[in-house]
Amino acid sequence: MYLEVPKKIRGLKEQAAQMADHVFRDISRKYDKAEHAYPVELDMVAAAIDGLNDGNPAGAAGANSASKSGQTDHGGVKNGGNLSTAWSIMELCRGDVGLLLSMPRQGLGNAAIAAVATPEQKQRLAGRWAAMAITEPTCGSDSAAIRTTAKKDGDHYILNGEKIFVTAGDRCDCVVVWATLDKALGRAAIKSFVVEKGTPGMTVTRLEKKLGIKSSDTAAISFVDCRVPKENLLGSPEVDVQKGFAGVMETFDNTRPLVAAMAVGVARAALDRARELLAPHCELDYATPALNNSHAAATLYRLEAEWEAAYLLTLKAAWMGDNRLPNSKDASIAKAKAGRTATEITLKCVELCSAYGEDDLLEKWARDSKILDIFEGTQQIQQLIIARRLLGKSSAELK
Repeated sequence: MYLEVPKKIRGLKEQAAQMADHVFRDISRKYDKAEHAYPVELDMVAAAIDGLNDGNPAGAAGANSASKSGQTDHGGVKNGGNLSTAWSIMELCRGDVGLLLSMPRQGLGNAAIAAVATPEQKQRLAGRWAAMAITEPTCGSDSAAIRTTAKKDGDHYILNGEKIFVTAGDRCDCVVVWATLDKALGRAAIKSFVVEKGTPGMTVTRLEKKLGIKSSDTAAISFVDCRVPKENLLGSPEVDVQKGFAGVMETFDNTRPLVAAMAVGVARAALDRARELLAPHCELDYATPALNNSHAAATLYRLEAEWEAAYLLTLKAAWMGDNRLPNSKDASIAKAKAGRTATEITLKCVELCSAYGEDDLLEKWARDSKILDIFEGTQQIQQLIIARRLLGKSSAELK
């Protein structure tokens, strides 16, 4: 694994950096104040958005990672869609996390489709903007405890239940809904279904008012006798008790490094801005031991070290996905470290530069960063997953 940005990815990374600096930051405060308003400026950069996946939907994050056999395609190391998307996300989140989450055709549901859909489904759903509906009012961190049901009825499945905290749930073209075919069979019976927007029985009941990422819509959706064609069940309809929940959870192995990349990006923005604001007031000298520096300088040194660790862990998890190496533990490590680190860095930078007040984007980045330690699995859930992988325990053995 080489830590330098590969030549083929540098152009994408630079394109994302320019978008963050000259598009996202310019409209960041506007859509922070106008919560739930769609950022129409994103339509003007649609071509660049599609380019973030290397111009190849089959190479998108998650598409190359669905089968982790431990072997690469051609017997060599490769840098694919996961790494290129991670680097692009880091750059874009230096601008605005909420605007990234509002980018068309880049929803969490798209990663789920890439991870578990059949080749026919991937082709049929190409170019769609797919949200992901997992969390329920009585089910948060334990995704296996979902109560939304899917009953077979001829050529359709009938969905009943309620989902909350669906990112892009109102703006998307379709929603990937997790539901159980049979509660008695537990985790193994949980499947994901693509529900087209406008399907009778599917209703967006409310949009949440949030602390941060206000430019991104977060919806609650109800399903009442919602009929979904059987072809829209992602992957195999068979209930495999032996494999259980593993197939569905592969989605998170692909997306958690990308959420970590979001955290790394917003943390980098805060560090760079803090250095800029503090430069006239404290001298930053890396040759001098931290104890001999001012408190502000010593704090920045420590935060930069924490950021570097989160950055490297994120690259590792994404790289393992590109090379079809089992990365469940590493994805959780990256997500846990980056989520916690981003919150600490952004809040500490606000503390160090508090005199600059609300008008600076530092305070907004602090609000935006908190969600990155929560969604895609909370800090506590990540630590539990890591412990299970290290100790070789099942979810039943270590709760």
